[in-house]
Amino acid sequence: MSARIALVSEHASPLATLGGVDSGGQNVYVAQTARHLAAMGFHVDVFTRRDDEDLPAIVEWAPRLRVFNVRAGPAGFVRKESLLPFMPQFAQAIATIARTARDKGEGYALCHAHFFMSGLVARRLRDELGIPYVVTFHALGKVRLLHQPHDEFPRQRQEIEQLVIDAASTVIAECPQDELDLRKHYRTPPGRIRMIPCGFDPAELRPVERAAARARVGAAPTRPLILQLGRMVPRKGVETVIRALPLVQSRLATKPLLMIVGGESEEADPVRTPEIGRLMQVARDVGVADDVVFTGRRPRSELRNYYHAADVFVTTPWYEPFGITPVEAMACGLPVIGSRVGGIQYSVEDGRTGFLVEPRDHEGLARRLTQLFSDPAIRAHLGRLARRRAYELFTWQGVSESLAELYAGVALPRPVRVRRAEVRQPAHQGT
Repeated sequence: MSARIALVSEHASPLATLGGVDSGGQNVYVAQTARHLAAMGFHVDVFTRRDDEDLPAIVEWAPRLRVFNVRAGPAGFVRKESLLPFMPQFAQAIATIARTARDKGEGYALCHAHFFMSGLVARRLRDELGIPYVVTFHALGKVRLLHQPHDEFPRQRQEIEQLVIDAASTVIAECPQDELDLRKHYRTPPGRIRMIPCGFDPAELRPVERAAARARVGAAPTRPLILQLGRMVPRKGVETVIRALPLVQSRLATKPLLMIVGGESEEADPVRTPEIGRLMQVARDVGVADDVVFTGRRPRSELRNYYHAADVFVTTPWYEPFGITPVEAMACGLPVIGSRVGGIQYSVEDGRTGFLVEPRDHEGLARRLTQLFSDPAIRAHLGRLARRRAYELFTWQGVSESLAELYAGVALPRPVRVRRAEVRQPAHQGT
């Protein structure tokens, strides 16, 4: 197939290094689906905001896949909460590119917007150039406010989300809770919602022998290891894991180590990542500072070592629209203990691939961790079932095939056959 697709992701570039405040699951989603769609035969252009003066305007990232670094506001980091004033400039630049492509006979068949601000761009492309669009929000403003009342996004976020939903051909929900929230809080007709989850890349997370993985991450060969991996912001609930650790240690013969991966720098710097500094103080307050390792940010090429070195993966956010890291952990054969929120309660089957606990419940988390470390057979059994579920439901190949089918129904003149193809790592791998 040769259809040209525009993916718009204003703050989450597929080329970004992950683990920072504004670099996480959305970056992975855009990068992986772009690569897989290009491998299927689509011509894919990703539009993101230039956040570094040294970035080229266009990166030829892989065959049929380009990343446009669009100038909108300062060519430097701007918190996503502060980006809305720059969106008219961002939209104007993309509309100009799209109009030029159309005039050359290379127009876009469809736009896929990511996040509410990119939805504004997609709506403008529809109004000015007749390009239909679908949207994945990755997080909904009204839902975020329910769990994080001191939100710093502009007040008009929810109004913009509704405008984007009203004009979209399809709104993509990432899990059943996301679909329910779209219907409940945004009057989205059920017939215009399509549920397509996030995924993982089997090639990226290929197995690593346990002893080798532990040596690479600096963990002792036999010490029980709990892994937490993701962005270092309060809503991710890492404090809950730290507060659970002394309870677990008091109930076991050996002391588990907690390894926390993420941050704004490759070294765990409490200045560059204030949340790390706060969590370090929590660890000191509860007496486990020597049993908590903050690794700092790690490139995606190294993450499989951490997953395969661990015994249990824990993720206890206050809320989570989907959550890619639990799926990645499951794919590596780890049982997952996660919060009973958002997409985690869909990806993790309670009592079958891991356990669900209430957010901020460090005592409930401690009970489940103690159970898993006290019974290696159960831990191994849950890990096997977790890996099976991940491969059955959550590969990026499957996600991208579902997107291709959706795109065809929205924008392409006739049904297309999805072509499976090997996805190779791009020359400019940034995630």
